[in-house]
Amino acid sequence: MSDILERLGDTIEARKGADADASYVSRLLAQGEDAILKKIGEEATETVMAAKDGDRLRIVGETADLWFHCLIMLAHYGLRPTDVLYELRRREGISGIDEKAARAASSRVEAERK
Repeated sequence: MSDILERLGDTIEARKGADADASYVSRLLAQGEDAILKKIGEEATETVMAAKDGDRLRIVGETADLWFHCLIMLAHYGLRPTDVLYELRRREGISGIDEKAARAASSRVEAERK
């Protein structure tokens, strides 16, 4: 199933240099970081609202919109869906509490180095 994410990632990459008048992805990428991040915020809010309403079809649709826009953000930063999938695989089997504590400790060490 993750192959759909890779295909979408490939499509987004291909549209990076496309005509902004003909491609939504190209237009959003051309607008830059703030526009991309604002769109993710909008989609996240719509996803939360759909979940609060308990509308299962809308939850799926809004989550798809959110994921799609996150893929655009990844492309903007030169990242691929596989980067996120590798991170999820790395975390698999690790307690969320333990994983969060490890990140906090790593952040403290990094801050002390500066």
